[in-house]
Amino acid sequence: MPVRTSSWLTRPGLLRTLLSHLRLALRLVRDPSVPLLAKAVPVLTALYVISPLDFVPDLVPVLGQLDDLSIVLIGLETFLRLSPSGTTTFHREAIAQGRPYTPMTPPGDVIDAEYRRN
Repeated sequence: MPVRTSSWLTRPGLLRTLLSHLRLALRLVRDPSVPLLAKAVPVLTALYVISPLDFVPDLVPVLGQLDDLSIVLIGLETFLRLSPSGTTTFHREAIAQGRPYTPMTPPGDVIDAEYRRN
């Protein structure tokens, strides 16, 4: 029986998920309702990737690049989990509807009232 191997490139769902997470993260970094501590995670991740100090040096052919890729994926997932769920949901829906970036308005800025004339 032949053994079938598959590449992650043949699974468009994985690449599509990664791209949608990146798109969501870019919107969340710009949003003022996301705390600065959460915004520090992508910055620290980028600093690690550019830094010459790694867990596995980049001179090791495949493992060095997989090390950087795994840190990027962990940093991305951590950032998405640290972001407020309401803001994340707002931006996921905006991406699904194809709306351009607008920051999420805080719930306290809207006054819901009825106007009556006497």
